Amino acid sequence: MIFLKIQWKALILCLALPLAVGSLSALLTQNSREAFEALNKPALAPPGWLFPVVWTILYLLMGIASYLVLTSEKPNDTALNLYGVQLVFNFFWSIIFFDFELYLLAFFWLAALWLLIAKTTMLFYQISKTAGYLMLPYLIWVTFAGYLNLAIYFLN
Repeated sequence: MIFLKIQWKALILCLALPLAVGSLSALLTQNSREAFEALNKPALAPPGWLFPVVWTILYLLMGIASYLVLTSEKPNDTALNLYGVQLVFNFFWSIIFFDFELYLLAFFWLAALWLLIAKTTMLFYQISKTAGYLMLPYLIWVTFAGYLNLAIYFLN
Protein backbone atom coordinates (compact mmCIF):
# COMPACT_ATOMS: atom_id res chain seq x y z
CA MET A 1 0.00 0.00 0.00
CA ILE A 2 2.14 2.85 -1.29
CA PHE A 3 -0.68 5.25 -0.43
CA LEU A 4 -0.08 4.61 3.27
CA LYS A 5 3.66 5.29 2.95
CA ILE A 6 3.21 8.81 1.61
CA GLN A 7 4.50 11.50 3.94
CA TRP A 8 1.64 13.91 3.31
CA LYS A 9 3.13 17.02 4.95
CA ALA A 10 6.35 16.63 3.00
CA LEU A 11 4.45 16.01 -0.24
CA ILE A 12 2.24 19.07 0.23
CA LEU A 13 5.26 21.26 1.00
CA CYS A 14 7.16 19.88 -2.00
CA LEU A 15 4.18 20.62 -4.26
CA ALA A 16 3.54 24.03 -2.71
CA LEU A 17 7.10 25.30 -3.09
CA PRO A 18 7.37 25.33 -6.91
CA LEU A 19 3.73 26.39 -7.23
CA ALA A 20 4.40 29.32 -4.88
CA VAL A 21 7.52 30.30 -6.83
CA GLY A 22 5.57 30.23 -10.08
CA SER A 23 2.57 32.04 -8.60
CA LEU A 24 4.67 34.82 -7.10
CA SER A 25 6.58 35.27 -10.33
CA ALA A 26 3.30 35.40 -12.26
CA LEU A 27 1.91 37.92 -9.78
CA LEU A 28 4.94 40.15 -10.29
CA THR A 29 4.59 39.92 -14.07
CA GLN A 30 0.83 40.37 -14.29
CA ASN A 31 0.95 42.02 -17.70
CA SER A 32 2.97 39.16 -19.18
CA ARG A 33 0.16 37.73 -21.31
CA GLU A 34 -0.56 41.11 -22.91
CA ALA A 35 3.14 41.81 -23.33
CA PHE A 36 3.66 38.39 -24.92
CA GLU A 37 0.76 38.90 -27.32
CA ALA A 38 2.24 42.23 -28.45
CA LEU A 39 5.61 40.73 -29.36
CA ASN A 40 6.67 39.51 -32.77
CA LYS A 41 6.93 35.76 -32.25
CA PRO A 42 8.41 32.85 -34.18
CA ALA A 43 6.25 30.41 -36.08
CA LEU A 44 6.23 27.76 -33.36
CA ALA A 45 5.10 30.09 -30.58
CA PRO A 46 2.12 28.60 -28.72
CA PRO A 47 -0.87 30.72 -27.69
CA GLY A 48 -0.39 32.68 -24.48
CA TRP A 49 -3.07 30.77 -22.55
CA LEU A 50 -0.99 27.57 -22.83
CA PHE A 51 1.91 28.85 -20.70
CA PRO A 52 0.17 28.87 -17.30
CA VAL A 53 -1.28 25.42 -18.01
CA VAL A 54 2.11 23.95 -18.93
CA TRP A 55 3.90 25.66 -16.06
CA THR A 56 1.37 24.40 -13.52
CA ILE A 57 1.90 20.84 -14.73
CA LEU A 58 5.67 21.28 -14.69
CA TYR A 59 5.64 22.73 -11.17
CA LEU A 60 3.59 19.76 -9.97
CA LEU A 61 6.00 17.30 -11.61
CA MET A 62 8.96 19.15 -10.06
CA GLY A 63 7.27 19.03 -6.68
CA ILE A 64 6.69 15.29 -6.91
CA ALA A 65 10.29 14.78 -8.05
CA SER A 66 11.63 16.81 -5.14
CA TYR A 67 9.41 14.83 -2.75
CA LEU A 68 10.83 11.55 -4.05
CA VAL A 69 14.35 12.86 -3.52
CA LEU A 70 13.57 14.33 -0.11
CA THR A 71 12.03 11.12 1.19
CA SER A 72 14.62 8.78 -0.29
CA GLU A 73 17.12 7.17 1.99
CA LYS A 74 20.04 8.35 -0.14
CA PRO A 75 22.05 11.52 0.60
CA ASN A 76 20.22 14.34 -1.15
CA ASP A 77 21.43 17.69 0.23
CA THR A 78 23.35 18.64 -2.92
CA ALA A 79 20.45 17.70 -5.18
CA LEU A 80 17.88 19.59 -3.13
CA ASN A 81 20.13 22.65 -2.76
CA LEU A 82 20.64 22.76 -6.52
CA TYR A 83 16.89 22.30 -6.98
CA GLY A 84 16.40 25.40 -4.81
CA VAL A 85 18.93 27.40 -6.84
CA GLN A 86 17.21 26.50 -10.11
CA LEU A 87 13.87 27.57 -8.60
CA VAL A 88 15.42 30.99 -7.88
CA PHE A 89 16.63 31.23 -11.48
CA ASN A 90 13.20 30.12 -12.68
CA PHE A 91 11.56 32.83 -10.57
CA PHE A 92 13.67 35.67 -11.97
CA TRP A 93 13.55 34.72 -15.65
CA SER A 94 10.02 36.01 -16.26
CA ILE A 95 10.83 39.25 -14.44
CA ILE A 96 13.91 39.80 -16.61
CA PHE A 97 11.98 38.91 -19.76
CA PHE A 98 8.59 40.53 -19.19
CA ASP A 99 9.14 43.36 -16.72
CA PHE A 100 12.57 44.53 -17.85
CA GLU A 101 12.18 43.39 -21.50
CA LEU A 102 15.85 42.40 -21.52
CA TYR A 103 15.38 39.58 -24.01
CA LEU A 104 19.03 38.77 -24.63
CA LEU A 105 19.87 38.79 -20.92
CA ALA A 106 16.79 36.64 -20.34
CA PHE A 107 18.09 34.16 -22.92
CA PHE A 108 21.45 33.83 -21.16
CA TRP A 109 19.65 33.58 -17.81
CA LEU A 110 17.52 30.82 -19.31
CA ALA A 111 20.65 29.05 -20.58
CA ALA A 112 22.02 29.10 -17.03
CA LEU A 113 18.67 27.83 -15.78
CA TRP A 114 18.80 25.02 -18.35
CA LEU A 115 22.23 23.96 -17.07
CA LEU A 116 20.95 24.03 -13.48
CA ILE A 117 17.92 21.94 -14.43
CA ALA A 118 20.09 19.45 -16.33
CA LYS A 119 22.41 19.01 -13.35
CA THR A 120 19.46 18.81 -10.93
CA THR A 121 17.84 16.18 -13.16
CA MET A 122 21.03 14.11 -13.18
CA LEU A 123 21.37 14.32 -9.40
CA PHE A 124 17.69 13.49 -8.92
CA TYR A 125 18.07 10.50 -11.27
CA GLN A 126 20.97 9.17 -9.20
CA ILE A 127 18.76 9.27 -6.11
CA SER A 128 15.45 8.25 -7.72
CA LYS A 129 15.11 7.29 -11.37
CA THR A 130 11.46 8.36 -11.27
CA ALA A 131 12.40 11.79 -9.91
CA GLY A 132 14.91 12.21 -12.73
CA TYR A 133 12.32 11.26 -15.32
CA LEU A 134 9.77 13.66 -13.80
CA MET A 135 12.22 16.53 -14.39
CA LEU A 136 12.61 15.78 -18.12
CA PRO A 137 9.44 17.58 -19.29
CA TYR A 138 10.72 20.70 -17.48
CA LEU A 139 14.08 20.43 -19.22
CA ILE A 140 12.39 19.96 -22.59
CA TRP A 141 10.03 22.90 -22.01
CA VAL A 142 12.90 25.20 -20.98
CA THR A 143 14.75 24.11 -24.14
CA PHE A 144 11.71 25.18 -26.15
CA ALA A 145 11.47 28.39 -24.10
CA GLY A 146 15.10 29.08 -25.04
CA TYR A 147 14.18 28.86 -28.71
CA LEU A 148 11.22 31.20 -28.17
CA ASN A 149 13.28 33.62 -26.07
CA LEU A 150 16.11 33.89 -28.60
CA ALA A 151 13.71 34.16 -31.53
CA ILE A 152 11.79 36.93 -29.76
CA TYR A 153 15.06 38.75 -29.14
CA PHE A 154 15.88 38.67 -32.86
CA LEU A 155 12.33 39.48 -34.01
CA ASN A 156 11.89 42.44 -31.66
